Amino acid sequence: MNEQPDKAPSEDRFYLPNFCAPAAILIVVLLAELIAIALTLARQSGWDQFFSDLAKTSLLLVWTAIAIAAVLCVLRERLNAMESSRANIATFVIVMVVVAAVSEGIFWLGHYAESSDDGSLYWWFPQDHLYFVSRNLVVGVIVTGLALRYLYVSHQWQRNVRSEARTRIDALQARIRPHFLFNSMNTIASLTRSNPAAAESAVEDLADLFRASLADSNKMIRIGEELEIARVYQRMEQQRLGERLIVDWAVDELPQSARIPSLTLQPLLENAIYHGVEPLPEPGKVEIEGRRKGDMIYISVRNPLPVKRFKSEPGNQIALANIAERLKLAFGPRAQLSKAVDQTHYQVSIAIPYTD
Repeated sequence: MNEQPDKAPSEDRFYLPNFCAPAAILIVVLLAELIAIALTLARQSGWDQFFSDLAKTSLLLVWTAIAIAAVLCVLRERLNAMESSRANIATFVIVMVVVAAVSEGIFWLGHYAESSDDGSLYWWFPQDHLYFVSRNLVVGVIVTGLALRYLYVSHQWQRNVRSEARTRIDALQARIRPHFLFNSMNTIASLTRSNPAAAESAVEDLADLFRASLADSNKMIRIGEELEIARVYQRMEQQRLGERLIVDWAVDELPQSARIPSLTLQPLLENAIYHGVEPLPEPGKVEIEGRRKGDMIYISVRNPLPVKRFKSEPGNQIALANIAERLKLAFGPRAQLSKAVDQTHYQVSIAIPYTD
């Protein structure tokens, strides 16, 4: 099995949000309007001139905010390539230049408009050039400083959350590996005397499986690779159980390029075989189904429920708890793991968001 784990998505070194995203633009416009309302309320002593003053202030701040977002969107890659301190200074300077440019543009637009008008536009445009530009720069310094500080603190908090989540994923995956190795070695030991050739093949499969289990748990792998890992494990168990093991794969509808945490499906198949098929005196079938519906991916593993032994084995519940928490850490609350039990079968289903 050729394994080429994909690298995890790279994190931006700088803490600015993506101002190219529509959601970020919407937030910028809303914040600009809130600041406009606050400034207008601070200036006016009555409601008679409030809305006309708010209209002027809103035009200035909203267009300034949109211009800043557009420039930061264009320069996003260059800023992310800089060291954090240099990018911070560069962002501050860029914002101040945009504020000054927009202020100058508005002043001179008003100057030329008034020269060709009868005076009706006089109250719409500033008259004191120096005060207008310097006032806007002072407000820009205060707002930009507060915004950059907030974004930095938020970015550091998110990094700490991601770091804690990765640590927990490593711990959870480390708990799965000894259990997985123990079961695999038992399979090989049972084949050593009865079928040496099969035991040798199982050792090779175990090497592939363990290479996958030792991969960086922070990295997501493609569903196609996860299915291949599970099929290699099935091949090992098939050598031990022979015709007693039947696995029905109904996974043609799964997008092979979608991402999933490594060793998600293999432990479910392992539990289904050890707790559902192995105790049976007759052949047992494990049914694996997968499909995509909208932006969600659904995978289920169903196996016979032959005896009470299934409910008494703690290893199954540990594995399921580990998988559930790893899915939650990887995808958040949209990821779900559910169990269904009836008189004859046990089924585990997972639902994860589609990510390519």
